Amino acid sequence: MTADYMCSCCRAPFVNESPLDEYGRCPLCRLGLTSFDAAYSYGFYEGTLRRLIHLFKYGGVQPLSQPLGERLMLAFPRDLGIDILVPMPLHWKRRLARGFNQSELLARAVGKRFNVAVVPAVRRIRSTPAQAGLTNSKRRANVAGAFRVDKASLVAGRRVLLVDDVLTTGATAAACAAALKKAGARSVTLLTLARVDRRWSSPADWQPPRTAAVSSGAF
Repeated sequence: MTADYMCSCCRAPFVNESPLDEYGRCPLCRLGLTSFDAAYSYGFYEGTLRRLIHLFKYGGVQPLSQPLGERLMLAFPRDLGIDILVPMPLHWKRRLARGFNQSELLARAVGKRFNVAVVPAVRRIRSTPAQAGLTNSKRRANVAGAFRVDKASLVAGRRVLLVDDVLTTGATAAACAAALKKAGARSVTLLTLARVDRRWSSPADWQPPRTAAVSSGAF
């Protein structure tokens, strides 16, 4: 995934450089609200990629984990030191209804290819309403405290690659990354298959969150 202007930390795309500071950071990263140290995505959440993700995630076409995993591998930062892969967890009710965790299947495809252990170290302890339609601040409040690492020794001192299918605003990933950091993770890098294109053309397009609940290609 490429764009003319991107945040140096979370890789959020912009139509011009005005939202970025002298270090290339976006407003969220400047305020420390992303919690993860960097983010990488294969492509934008649109077109064929979006349709395939829907078939995989909602249509239950689990064999798509292989070709989608291969695309995800293309976004894997080869020069980035990683100790473990951690899939974004689902609440047990949602996993039971879906029958699988799409992020875990993707993580296992990447882990097998690059010989990195997949460690489901994070648990989603609270079922949250859908994020669609919520503002940035409400999304962050919605997922605040929703994740927990029960066994800190699994992540303490380790460089974690957090794997998910789609990155929208980063609120869910930030909450999960915050839980990993609280458990002692040395660093948390986010790797997603697709990213929703939510470009801001200027700082005026972005409104700071009203809550500080989270502290911390084409086919």
